[in-house]
Amino acid sequence: MKSEIIKLKKILSNGRFEKILILSGEKSFFKSGAKKLCNQIIDKNKKKLFFYFKKNSFPEIRELIKIINFIKKVKPNLIFAIGGGSVLDYAKIANTMSFSPTIKNDILHGSNKNLKKFCPLLAIPTTAGSGAEVTPNAVIYIKNIKFSVESDILKPDYAFLIPELVIGNKKKLKSSAGFDAISQAMESLISKKSTKESVEFAVQSLKISLKNYLSFVNKPNIDNSFNMCKAAYLSGKAISISKTTAPHALSYPFTAIWGVSHGHAVSLTLNDFLFFNYKNIEKSNCKFDLNERFKKIFSLTKTNSMSELDEFLKKIKKDANLVQDFKDFNIDIVKDFPKIISGVNIQRLSNNPINLDKNDIKSILFKRKF
Repeated sequence: MKSEIIKLKKILSNGRFEKILILSGEKSFFKSGAKKLCNQIIDKNKKKLFFYFKKNSFPEIRELIKIINFIKKVKPNLIFAIGGGSVLDYAKIANTMSFSPTIKNDILHGSNKNLKKFCPLLAIPTTAGSGAEVTPNAVIYIKNIKFSVESDILKPDYAFLIPELVIGNKKKLKSSAGFDAISQAMESLISKKSTKESVEFAVQSLKISLKNYLSFVNKPNIDNSFNMCKAAYLSGKAISISKTTAPHALSYPFTAIWGVSHGHAVSLTLNDFLFFNYKNIEKSNCKFDLNERFKKIFSLTKTNSMSELDEFLKKIKKDANLVQDFKDFNIDIVKDFPKIISGVNIQRLSNNPINLDKNDIKSILFKRKF
Protein backbone atom coordinates (compact mmCIF):
# COMPACT_ATOMS: atom_id res chain seq x y z
CA MET A 1 0.00 0.00 0.00
CA LYS A 2 1.66 3.20 -1.22
CA SER A 3 0.11 5.40 1.46
CA GLU A 4 1.45 3.10 4.20
CA ILE A 5 4.93 3.16 2.65
CA ILE A 6 4.88 6.96 2.61
CA LYS A 7 3.87 7.07 6.29
CA LEU A 8 6.57 4.53 7.18
CA LYS A 9 9.26 6.52 5.40
CA LYS A 10 8.19 9.66 7.23
CA ILE A 11 8.45 7.95 10.63
CA LEU A 12 11.78 6.32 9.84
CA SER A 13 13.25 9.59 8.59
CA ASN A 14 12.79 10.97 12.10
CA GLY A 15 16.13 12.18 13.43
CA ARG A 16 15.39 10.52 16.78
CA PHE A 17 15.64 7.06 15.25
CA GLU A 18 19.31 6.86 14.34
CA LYS A 19 19.84 3.35 15.75
CA ILE A 20 17.23 0.83 14.65
CA LEU A 21 16.97 -2.76 15.82
CA ILE A 22 15.14 -4.91 13.28
CA LEU A 23 13.60 -7.99 14.91
CA SER A 24 12.27 -10.64 12.55
CA GLY A 25 12.12 -14.35 11.76
CA GLU A 26 15.24 -16.10 10.58
CA LYS A 27 13.68 -17.13 7.26
CA SER A 28 10.56 -14.98 6.96
CA PHE A 29 12.56 -11.73 6.80
CA PHE A 30 13.79 -12.74 3.37
CA LYS A 31 10.86 -14.83 2.10
CA SER A 32 8.08 -12.42 3.08
CA GLY A 33 9.61 -9.42 1.35
CA ALA A 34 10.46 -7.72 4.65
CA LYS A 35 14.09 -7.26 3.60
CA LYS A 36 13.01 -5.61 0.36
CA LEU A 37 10.62 -3.33 2.27
CA CYS A 38 13.33 -2.31 4.73
CA ASN A 39 15.69 -1.45 1.88
CA GLN A 40 12.92 0.68 0.38
CA ILE A 41 12.02 2.66 3.48
CA ILE A 42 15.28 2.95 5.46
CA ASP A 43 18.19 5.11 4.35
CA LYS A 44 21.17 3.00 5.43
CA ASN A 45 23.52 5.92 4.98
CA LYS A 46 21.72 7.84 7.69
CA LYS A 47 20.75 5.02 10.05
CA LYS A 48 22.68 2.42 12.00
CA LEU A 49 20.90 -0.93 11.72
CA PHE A 50 21.09 -3.96 13.99
CA PHE A 51 19.39 -7.29 13.30
CA TYR A 52 18.11 -10.05 15.53
CA PHE A 53 16.52 -13.06 13.83
CA LYS A 54 14.48 -15.20 16.21
CA LYS A 55 14.89 -18.95 15.87
CA ASN A 56 12.14 -20.55 17.95
CA SER A 57 8.76 -21.25 16.36
CA PHE A 58 7.01 -19.89 19.47
CA PRO A 59 8.23 -17.33 22.03
CA GLU A 60 10.07 -18.85 25.00
CA ILE A 61 11.98 -17.44 27.94
CA ARG A 62 15.55 -18.39 26.96
CA GLU A 63 15.41 -16.66 23.61
CA LEU A 64 13.59 -13.69 25.18
CA ILE A 65 16.56 -13.22 27.52
CA LYS A 66 18.91 -13.25 24.53
CA ILE A 67 16.85 -10.58 22.80
CA ILE A 68 16.78 -8.42 25.94
CA ASN A 69 20.55 -8.73 26.31
CA PHE A 70 20.96 -7.75 22.65
CA ILE A 71 18.77 -4.67 23.18
CA LYS A 72 20.90 -3.64 26.15
CA LYS A 73 24.05 -4.14 24.11
CA VAL A 74 23.13 -2.16 20.98
CA LYS A 75 20.89 0.43 22.72
CA PRO A 76 18.48 1.14 19.83
CA ASN A 77 16.20 4.16 19.85
CA LEU A 78 13.62 2.29 17.75
CA ILE A 79 12.71 -1.39 17.66
CA PHE A 80 11.26 -2.38 14.29
CA ALA A 81 9.45 -5.71 14.67
CA ILE A 82 8.42 -7.24 11.37
CA GLY A 83 7.15 -10.79 11.46
CA GLY A 84 4.44 -13.11 12.75
CA GLY A 85 2.82 -13.20 16.17
CA SER A 86 5.89 -14.72 17.86
CA VAL A 87 8.17 -11.94 16.59
CA LEU A 88 5.76 -9.24 17.72
CA ASP A 89 5.27 -10.85 21.13
CA TYR A 90 9.04 -11.12 21.63
CA ALA A 91 9.45 -7.46 20.69
CA LYS A 92 6.65 -6.27 22.98
CA ILE A 93 7.96 -8.11 26.03
CA ALA A 94 11.67 -7.48 25.40
CA ASN A 95 11.05 -3.77 24.90
CA THR A 96 9.20 -3.42 28.20
CA MET A 97 11.15 -5.83 30.44
CA SER A 98 14.70 -4.74 29.61
CA PHE A 99 14.93 -2.83 32.91
CA SER A 100 13.60 -5.66 35.05
CA PRO A 101 16.14 -7.37 37.35
CA THR A 102 13.76 -10.29 37.83
CA ILE A 103 12.35 -11.04 34.37
CA LYS A 104 11.39 -14.67 34.90
CA ASN A 105 9.80 -14.06 38.30
CA ASP A 106 7.88 -11.06 36.99
CA ILE A 107 6.42 -13.23 34.21
CA LEU A 108 5.66 -16.16 36.51
CA HIS A 109 3.85 -13.96 39.03
CA GLY A 110 2.19 -11.58 36.58
CA SER A 111 3.99 -8.57 37.99
CA ASN A 112 4.00 -5.31 36.01
CA LYS A 113 6.01 -3.26 38.50
CA ASN A 114 9.21 -3.32 36.40
CA LEU A 115 7.62 -2.67 33.02
CA LYS A 116 9.13 0.31 31.23
CA LYS A 117 9.65 0.96 27.53
CA PHE A 118 13.24 0.88 26.38
CA CYS A 119 12.32 2.81 23.22
CA PRO A 120 9.44 3.23 20.74
CA LEU A 121 8.25 0.07 18.99
CA LEU A 122 7.09 -0.16 15.37
CA ALA A 123 5.22 -3.35 14.44
CA ILE A 124 4.37 -4.80 11.04
CA PRO A 125 2.75 -8.26 10.87
CA THR A 126 3.81 -10.67 8.12
CA THR A 127 0.88 -12.98 8.89
CA ALA A 128 -2.83 -12.19 8.94
CA GLY A 129 -4.04 -13.67 12.20
CA SER A 130 -3.19 -12.64 15.74
CA GLY A 131 -3.58 -8.86 15.64
CA ALA A 132 -0.51 -8.70 17.90
CA GLU A 133 0.37 -5.34 16.38
CA VAL A 134 -2.42 -3.71 18.43
CA THR A 135 -2.87 -5.90 21.51
CA PRO A 136 -1.64 -4.86 25.00
CA ASN A 137 -0.45 -8.35 25.84
CA ALA A 138 2.11 -10.91 24.68
CA VAL A 139 2.69 -14.62 25.10
CA ILE A 140 5.81 -16.26 26.50
CA TYR A 141 6.44 -19.94 27.30
CA ILE A 142 8.38 -21.17 30.31
CA LYS A 143 9.00 -24.93 30.38
CA ASN A 144 6.27 -25.46 27.78
CA ILE A 145 3.70 -23.59 29.86
CA LYS A 146 2.22 -20.42 28.41
CA PHE A 147 2.22 -17.16 30.36
CA SER A 148 0.92 -13.72 29.42
CA VAL A 149 2.43 -10.32 30.02
CA GLU A 150 -0.40 -7.79 30.01
CA SER A 151 -0.24 -4.02 30.18
CA ASP A 152 -1.09 -1.08 27.92
CA ILE A 153 2.62 -0.24 27.89
CA LEU A 154 3.19 -3.28 25.64
CA LYS A 155 1.20 -1.78 22.77
CA PRO A 156 3.41 -0.85 19.81
CA ASP A 157 3.74 2.88 19.20
CA TYR A 158 3.27 2.41 15.46
CA ALA A 159 1.51 -0.36 13.52
CA PHE A 160 1.18 -0.85 9.77
CA LEU A 161 -0.60 -3.40 7.57
CA ILE A 162 1.33 -4.29 4.40
CA PRO A 163 -0.55 -7.03 2.47
CA GLU A 164 2.41 -7.58 0.13
CA LEU A 165 4.23 -9.18 3.09
CA VAL A 166 1.37 -11.61 3.72
CA ILE A 167 0.29 -12.69 0.26
CA GLY A 168 3.30 -14.97 -0.30
CA ASN A 169 2.87 -17.00 2.91
CA LYS A 170 2.51 -20.75 2.54
CA LYS A 171 -1.07 -22.00 2.41
CA LYS A 172 -0.61 -23.82 5.73
CA LEU A 173 0.37 -20.58 7.45
CA LYS A 174 -2.49 -18.63 5.87
CA SER A 175 -4.98 -21.29 6.99
CA SER A 176 -3.74 -21.34 10.57
CA ALA A 177 -3.23 -17.60 11.08
CA GLY A 178 -6.46 -16.66 9.34
CA PHE A 179 -8.50 -19.05 11.43
CA ASP A 180 -6.96 -17.54 14.55
CA ALA A 181 -8.55 -14.22 13.58
CA ILE A 182 -11.93 -15.91 13.11
CA SER A 183 -11.71 -17.72 16.43
CA GLN A 184 -10.54 -14.62 18.31
CA ALA A 185 -13.55 -12.66 17.09
CA MET A 186 -16.02 -15.43 17.91
CA GLU A 187 -14.50 -15.97 21.35
CA SER A 188 -14.51 -12.23 21.98
CA LEU A 189 -18.26 -12.06 21.34
CA ILE A 190 -18.99 -14.52 24.16
CA SER A 191 -16.15 -13.64 26.54
CA LYS A 192 -17.23 -12.59 30.04
CA LYS A 193 -15.20 -9.40 29.65
CA SER A 194 -16.76 -8.33 26.36
CA THR A 195 -18.15 -4.82 26.07
CA LYS A 196 -20.17 -2.88 23.54
CA GLU A 197 -16.92 -1.67 21.95
CA SER A 198 -15.33 -5.13 21.76
CA VAL A 199 -18.51 -6.53 20.20
CA GLU A 200 -18.34 -3.88 17.49
CA PHE A 201 -14.73 -4.77 16.70
CA ALA A 202 -15.49 -8.51 16.71
CA VAL A 203 -18.51 -8.14 14.42
CA GLN A 204 -16.55 -5.99 11.96
CA SER A 205 -13.73 -8.53 12.00
CA LEU A 206 -16.02 -11.51 11.30
CA LYS A 207 -17.84 -9.71 8.49
CA ILE A 208 -14.50 -9.30 6.75
CA SER A 209 -12.80 -12.60 7.64
CA LEU A 210 -15.72 -14.89 6.80
CA LYS A 211 -16.01 -13.23 3.39
CA ASN A 212 -12.28 -13.35 2.58
CA TYR A 213 -10.72 -16.26 4.50
CA LEU A 214 -11.04 -19.12 1.98
CA SER A 215 -10.17 -16.99 -1.05
CA PHE A 216 -7.15 -15.67 0.87
CA VAL A 217 -6.06 -19.23 1.62
CA ASN A 218 -6.72 -20.74 -1.81
CA LYS A 219 -6.51 -17.83 -4.27
CA PRO A 220 -4.63 -15.00 -2.54
CA ASN A 221 -4.47 -11.51 -4.04
CA ILE A 222 -3.71 -8.06 -2.67
CA ASP A 223 -7.36 -7.31 -1.87
CA ASN A 224 -8.18 -10.44 0.13
CA SER A 225 -4.73 -10.33 1.77
CA PHE A 226 -5.32 -6.76 2.94
CA ASN A 227 -8.84 -7.65 4.09
CA MET A 228 -7.55 -10.54 6.20
CA CYS A 229 -4.87 -8.26 7.67
CA LYS A 230 -7.66 -5.83 8.57
CA ALA A 231 -9.82 -8.63 10.02
CA ALA A 232 -6.89 -9.77 12.18
CA TYR A 233 -6.26 -6.18 13.28
CA LEU A 234 -9.91 -5.80 14.31
CA SER A 235 -9.95 -9.13 16.12
CA GLY A 236 -6.86 -7.93 17.97
CA LYS A 237 -8.72 -4.76 18.98
CA ALA A 238 -11.63 -6.91 20.18
CA ILE A 239 -9.58 -9.27 22.36
CA SER A 240 -7.55 -6.36 23.71
CA ILE A 241 -10.76 -5.55 25.58
CA SER A 242 -12.50 -8.88 26.07
CA LYS A 243 -9.61 -11.40 26.03
CA THR A 244 -10.08 -14.89 24.57
CA THR A 245 -11.80 -17.94 26.07
CA ALA A 246 -11.52 -21.74 26.36
CA PRO A 247 -10.32 -22.67 22.83
CA HIS A 248 -7.33 -20.37 23.22
CA ALA A 249 -6.72 -21.51 26.79
CA LEU A 250 -6.53 -25.12 25.65
CA SER A 251 -4.51 -24.44 22.50
CA TYR A 252 -1.20 -23.63 24.19
CA PRO A 253 -0.08 -27.16 25.17
CA PHE A 254 -0.88 -28.35 21.65
CA THR A 255 1.59 -25.76 20.36
CA ALA A 256 4.26 -26.07 23.05
CA ILE A 257 4.34 -29.87 23.31
CA TRP A 258 3.23 -31.12 19.91
CA GLY A 259 4.21 -28.20 17.68
CA VAL A 260 0.75 -27.50 16.28
CA SER A 261 0.71 -23.97 14.85
CA HIS A 262 -1.28 -21.60 17.06
CA GLY A 263 -4.34 -20.90 14.90
CA HIS A 264 -4.59 -24.56 13.94
CA ALA A 265 -4.36 -25.52 17.62
CA VAL A 266 -7.23 -23.16 18.43
CA SER A 267 -9.33 -24.63 15.62
CA LEU A 268 -9.12 -28.11 17.17
CA THR A 269 -11.56 -27.27 19.97
CA LEU A 270 -13.50 -24.18 18.88
CA ASN A 271 -16.56 -26.16 17.80
CA ASP A 272 -16.53 -28.28 20.97
CA PHE A 273 -16.46 -25.29 23.32
CA LEU A 274 -19.05 -23.38 21.32
CA PHE A 275 -21.30 -26.44 21.65
CA PHE A 276 -20.64 -26.67 25.38
CA ASN A 277 -21.31 -22.96 25.98
CA TYR A 278 -24.50 -23.00 23.92
CA LYS A 279 -25.79 -26.18 25.57
CA ASN A 280 -25.23 -24.63 29.00
CA ILE A 281 -26.51 -21.12 28.30
CA GLU A 282 -28.74 -21.25 31.36
CA LYS A 283 -25.60 -21.52 33.52
CA SER A 284 -24.12 -18.32 32.14
CA ASN A 285 -23.06 -15.74 34.70
CA CYS A 286 -22.24 -13.05 32.14
CA LYS A 287 -23.44 -9.46 32.41
CA PHE A 288 -24.95 -9.81 28.94
CA ASP A 289 -27.47 -12.14 27.28
CA LEU A 290 -25.34 -15.04 26.02
CA ASN A 291 -28.18 -16.27 23.81
CA GLU A 292 -28.21 -12.91 21.99
CA ARG A 293 -24.46 -13.18 21.40
CA PHE A 294 -24.90 -16.61 19.82
CA LYS A 295 -27.65 -15.13 17.63
CA LYS A 296 -25.06 -12.61 16.39
CA ILE A 297 -22.70 -15.46 15.49
CA PHE A 298 -25.54 -17.34 13.73
CA SER A 299 -26.42 -14.20 11.77
CA LEU A 300 -22.82 -13.53 10.74
CA THR A 301 -22.32 -17.13 9.61
CA LYS A 302 -25.78 -17.32 7.99
CA THR A 303 -26.72 -20.28 10.16
CA ASN A 304 -29.82 -20.87 12.27
CA SER A 305 -28.71 -23.27 14.96
CA MET A 306 -25.71 -24.63 16.79
CA SER A 307 -25.67 -27.74 14.62
CA GLU A 308 -25.63 -25.60 11.46
CA LEU A 309 -22.84 -23.45 12.91
CA ASP A 310 -20.90 -26.61 13.70
CA GLU A 311 -21.23 -27.81 10.09
CA PHE A 312 -20.34 -24.34 8.79
CA LEU A 313 -17.08 -24.26 10.75
CA LYS A 314 -16.25 -27.87 9.84
CA LYS A 315 -16.61 -27.03 6.15
CA ILE A 316 -14.45 -23.92 6.43
CA LYS A 317 -11.71 -25.89 8.18
CA LYS A 318 -11.93 -28.72 5.66
CA ASP A 319 -11.73 -26.30 2.72
CA ALA A 320 -8.71 -24.62 4.37
CA ASN A 321 -7.11 -28.03 4.96
CA LEU A 322 -7.01 -27.63 8.74
CA VAL A 323 -6.80 -31.25 9.91
CA GLN A 324 -8.99 -31.88 12.97
CA ASP A 325 -8.03 -35.36 14.13
CA PHE A 326 -5.68 -35.30 17.13
CA LYS A 327 -4.15 -38.56 15.91
CA ASP A 328 -2.64 -36.69 12.95
CA PHE A 329 -0.50 -34.82 15.48
CA ASN A 330 0.34 -37.97 17.47
CA ILE A 331 -1.84 -36.76 20.32
CA ASP A 332 -3.63 -39.44 22.32
CA ILE A 333 -6.35 -37.48 24.12
CA VAL A 334 -6.86 -40.07 26.85
CA LYS A 335 -3.20 -40.87 27.48
CA ASP A 336 -2.00 -37.28 27.05
CA PHE A 337 -4.80 -35.56 28.98
CA PRO A 338 -2.58 -34.88 32.05
CA LYS A 339 -0.07 -33.07 29.82
CA ILE A 340 -2.83 -31.10 28.14
CA ILE A 341 -4.58 -29.99 31.31
CA SER A 342 -1.30 -29.04 33.02
CA GLY A 343 -0.55 -26.63 30.17
CA VAL A 344 -3.95 -24.94 30.09
CA ASN A 345 -3.94 -21.17 30.59
CA ILE A 346 -6.27 -20.69 33.56
CA GLN A 347 -6.46 -16.94 32.99
CA ARG A 348 -7.98 -17.43 29.55
CA LEU A 349 -10.21 -20.23 30.83
CA SER A 350 -11.74 -17.87 33.39
CA ASN A 351 -13.06 -15.67 30.57
CA ASN A 352 -15.25 -18.49 29.25
CA PRO A 353 -18.96 -17.55 29.62
CA ILE A 354 -19.71 -20.86 31.36
CA ASN A 355 -17.52 -21.91 34.26
CA LEU A 356 -15.30 -24.87 33.39
CA ASP A 357 -13.36 -27.31 35.52
CA LYS A 358 -10.99 -30.18 34.75
CA ASN A 359 -13.81 -32.72 34.49
CA ASP A 360 -15.75 -30.52 32.04
CA ILE A 361 -12.70 -30.28 29.78
CA LYS A 362 -12.10 -34.02 30.00
CA SER A 363 -15.71 -34.70 29.07
CA ILE A 364 -15.61 -32.25 26.16
CA LEU A 365 -12.39 -33.67 24.73
CA PHE A 366 -13.28 -37.33 25.20
CA LYS A 367 -16.68 -36.89 23.51
CA ARG A 368 -15.58 -34.57 20.70
CA LYS A 369 -17.13 -35.11 17.30
CA PHE A 370 -13.95 -35.13 15.21
